[in-house]
Amino acid sequence: MQTAGHRPTGHPLIGGNMLQSYPVTFTPDINDTIIAEFPDVPEAMTVGSDEKNAIQWAQDALIVALTGYIEDRRDIPPPSKAQKGQKSVNLPPQIAMKLAIYQSMRDQEITQAALGECLHVDGRQVRRILDLDHNTTLSQLTSALKCLGKELVVDIRDAA
Repeated sequence: MQTAGHRPTGHPLIGGNMLQSYPVTFTPDINDTIIAEFPDVPEAMTVGSDEKNAIQWAQDALIVALTGYIEDRRDIPPPSKAQKGQKSVNLPPQIAMKLAIYQSMRDQEITQAALGECLHVDGRQVRRILDLDHNTTLSQLTSALKCLGKELVVDIRDAA
């Protein structure tokens, strides 16, 4: 099986840091609602009664859009840096890990069968690992990352 050292990854989502936060913009709509949009993921858009409500829906809209990228076998768009004062939406840790696994597989041209062989599991289990709606164990995710030459690093910060 090809490993991470054989093909450099140029994707900003993968490498030294796994970016997990996408900047969001808010635009007032004509019917007194607020539209939340992601410049890096134009397919992710939602509406709320106010900014607070819109941001509550924004994470789900982002995950649904990124699921579409996986289903369409497209690269995951890397998040840009939020501008000063701009809010960002954090991806849940499990989703961020699954996106990193998916993108690493694309970058390294590793098939689901090859990853399954490394993990000693069948293709169905690899598909579940890549399914953003499936609850995958941390040990399975870290094992998949290891097969791809990656490791999980946890960073705890004060809340904003």
